Amino acid sequence: MIHQYKLGEYNIVLDVCSGSVHAVDEVAYDIIAMFEQNDRAAVTAAMREKYADREDITDADIEECYDQVLELKEAGKLFAPDTFKPMAGKLKEKTAGVVKALCLHIAHTCNLNCAYCFASQGKYHGERAVMSFEVGKRALDFLIENSGSRRNLEVDFFGGEPLMNFEVVKQLVAYARSIEKEHNKNFRFTLTTNGVLVDDEVIEWANRECSNVVLSLDGRKEIHDAYRVDYAGNGSWDRIVPKFQKFVQARGGKDYYMRGTFTHANPDFLTDIRQMLDLGFTELSMEPVVCAPGDPAELTEEDLPIVLDQYEKLAELMLQRDKEGKPFTFYHYMIDLTGGPCIYKRISGCGSGTEYMAVTPWGDLYPCHQFVGEEKFKLGNIWDGVTNKETQCEFANCNVYARPECADCWAKLYCSGGCAANAYHSTGSVTGVYKYGCELFRKRMECAIMVAIARAFADED
Repeated sequence: MIHQYKLGEYNIVLDVCSGSVHAVDEVAYDIIAMFEQNDRAAVTAAMREKYADREDITDADIEECYDQVLELKEAGKLFAPDTFKPMAGKLKEKTAGVVKALCLHIAHTCNLNCAYCFASQGKYHGERAVMSFEVGKRALDFLIENSGSRRNLEVDFFGGEPLMNFEVVKQLVAYARSIEKEHNKNFRFTLTTNGVLVDDEVIEWANRECSNVVLSLDGRKEIHDAYRVDYAGNGSWDRIVPKFQKFVQARGGKDYYMRGTFTHANPDFLTDIRQMLDLGFTELSMEPVVCAPGDPAELTEEDLPIVLDQYEKLAELMLQRDKEGKPFTFYHYMIDLTGGPCIYKRISGCGSGTEYMAVTPWGDLYPCHQFVGEEKFKLGNIWDGVTNKETQCEFANCNVYARPECADCWAKLYCSGGCAANAYHSTGSVTGVYKYGCELFRKRMECAIMVAIARAFADED
């Protein structure tokens, strides 16, 4: 399968199944487009006609270019067949029963009342609650007991707002540190916070114990304060921005993400990214809103061309800032064209419900944080383990080949079939396809690949 597109200064050709990425000239681009459906004589004749007025392109050049395309095909770097379907599910079979990461819902309560919150202001459609040390301790023990030979284990302190239960967070990390060597494990902790309760103690502790922190900021003040308000209706921008700046500075400007959400109110999210950059933040993520259909925040079809254009302009801004010596990271544009994830990972996806689970304050297990509160997706609990094997099996079988709609999509080995939660909330099935999200993902990948190509050429100069 081939995907061709033009972006920036480049004619880009992706060979989906080999993973090869080619930046080519116009003649090669056009030859590749005709190559599989036409014989050599037809292709070269069409090229001679198209480029007849170009003195710098001779018949010999066209013939040589055709030969080069043929060589790439014979080398398996163009028009490679899709041979991966028999592998679908193999990675999850191999790692069956092995858990590597938990999302600890340390607090099902929040000090903000964000209008678009998928978690119902932290309550997840239930009662407000905080996790006790005893439940959290058992969750960490459960992770160790079910991690097999994996050494590196990941734990995300999530909410609601985790800092509303900060004392238990600290106790759990101390407990994990006290037992990790005994079990030959290494815990990596992440804290996700809205920033309201950040203070010097939080900063010092997080910089010592957390491999990453996720800080919630929606960009420009008027957008942030329209959604991320407290229960009195007051915006939080002025309260959290100075704290985030101090937090990031103390972390040396690394190992964090400034995470924003864009909605129907700001499909022009590049303005928000520019605001984050002006504030001194360089590790950025802007996520499309996750909300119920019909919600005022929901992205619409009218928003789609605006968002797609913003992704392209974002790629241009990244390259411009590279030249100025002021680079920044955008989470969705992080791509490794020389290595990247193995084919098994590309096929099998994120591992929700199998190697990754969310734990509620009372110890129930769910496939991920976006399923918490959906009773039919409850997998079991941290004492008895996974008892809902039927649902876990459904997630184990959730791969790119489980979705017929993905068969002809060029991006399938980049997205691995997409997010099961988004699929479920838009179609009612974890193996469905969230079509709006697919549009956004494909554009992000085109832009990410173009940025990677431009940076590769820049490194050669």
